[in-house]
Amino acid sequence: MAESFAAVQWNKGMLTLLDQRKLPQELIYLDYDSCHEVADAITNMVVRGAPAIGIAAAYAVVFAARHAYQEDIENWRKLIEPALQYLADARPTAVNLSWAIAEMRQAFDEITGDPEHYLLEQAKRIHQDDIAANQQMGRLGAELIQPNSHVLTHCNAGALATGGYGTALGVIRSAYQKGLIDHVYASETRPWMQGARLTSWELQQDAIPVSLVIDSAAATLMHSGTVQWLIVGSDRIAANGDAANKIGTYSHAVNAKHHGIKVMVVAPSSTVDMSLESGSQIPIEHRTASEITAIQQMPVAPKNMDAINPAFDVTPAELIDAIVTEKGVVNKPDTEKMRSVFH
Repeated sequence: MAESFAAVQWNKGMLTLLDQRKLPQELIYLDYDSCHEVADAITNMVVRGAPAIGIAAAYAVVFAARHAYQEDIENWRKLIEPALQYLADARPTAVNLSWAIAEMRQAFDEITGDPEHYLLEQAKRIHQDDIAANQQMGRLGAELIQPNSHVLTHCNAGALATGGYGTALGVIRSAYQKGLIDHVYASETRPWMQGARLTSWELQQDAIPVSLVIDSAAATLMHSGTVQWLIVGSDRIAANGDAANKIGTYSHAVNAKHHGIKVMVVAPSSTVDMSLESGSQIPIEHRTASEITAIQQMPVAPKNMDAINPAFDVTPAELIDAIVTEKGVVNKPDTEKMRSVFH
């Protein structure tokens, strides 16, 4: 199985992003050639998913350096800073964004002359490393799954959310290929419906059996005894194993624990933030109320209705059975186990 699409591509000096706001109705690619444009694309959900955001940010640094160098070849490192700050502010929860900017910044002091070629090679390395990490996570995660399993996943942690292959969906892809998974349930993931629009579409592309379930029906599905695993991605994992993911993940994990269903969090090591002791320190992005009060600009609530719209929640480590990264699997995560893998 191979994806017939790519969320993030470098193409002849431009960054091409698959507009995920239009899926599954339309397959539209948009081209970018400035850091500010890419930052806005991240904020506006053209590209989403922590690894894909980090990769897009790496390429955005290339644009920022290109424009700063054209303006002043001697002082481009100073001139680039406002653009990098704008990029870093695009979405606060996904640590891969700041991680990618930091990775690119490390190369600045080594560069002599035009920085674009050198930084582009760095961005491409980040992109390829992510794909390789996803494939490794797919192998490791699949080893935890028993034959004839049915699994539930939330949001989209597939090829659309990464450089390719996927984190949670990478495990699901690998396990399905090995004959271990019989069926996948995708929760709709309000309010942006990433499960309904994206995960369902991705799995259909690979002919993996999938059923859509509304978020509030997940507990009933679990109670039926059908599901053996809840498998999700993450946007930031704290040093104690607490994991931030798309809003609704926490309630799914609580329901899974009640019903004796195992919980797997799958994310690259770049998503692990060992500087934060616990999930209470993870910054949670809050988005506009209109994402809840309207669906595709059609009102579904009274005019001027107030709403709270956190984009993420934090699942405590005690609800997680395994954190899978390319560096290994942390079973029943806690601070000591996390430190043994992520020094």
